Amino acid sequence: QSFPTELDVELPPTRRLLERVPGDRGAWKPHEKSFSIGHLAQLVARMPGWLTFTMRQPSIDLSGAPGYSLENTETLLAEFDRNVKEAREALAAARDEDYIQPWSLKQGERTFFTLPRIAVMRQNVNHLIHHRGQLSVYLRLLNVPLPSIYGPTADERW
Repeated sequence: QSFPTELDVELPPTRRLLERVPGDRGAWKPHEKSFSIGHLAQLVARMPGWLTFTMRQPSIDLSGAPGYSLENTETLLAEFDRNVKEAREALAAARDEDYIQPWSLKQGERTFFTLPRIAVMRQNVNHLIHHRGQLSVYLRLLNVPLPSIYGPTADERW
């Protein structure tokens, strides 16, 4: 029961950050080794879908994962909203025992890890928070005003 409450805290500020991604700057990167802002925003928009997949499948094989494309902000928000809705539905349908089932991350024949679903779900949320933090730095570097995430920012008071 606590996991959906955690999402209630983390997902709204994530969406507010995605709303500010400048659609005309998708190819911009802060460094040659960095993801572009468009790819990073697409990753953040897709990540709530990882929760759905984790609850509905026993594993994922990364060898079939889609690549990145540069999408406009409206498309990213629609993908984020769809993924959040589906994740909430998957969590609402889950039973306590579903959370302790093993789940594996694979690439072809290689298994990177197998953990209980609840550990993977928490890892997914932590991973989302990490990339959301990166996205906030990208936006700051582009002089885009930052929304409140856990408290006021230099741009937005509570």
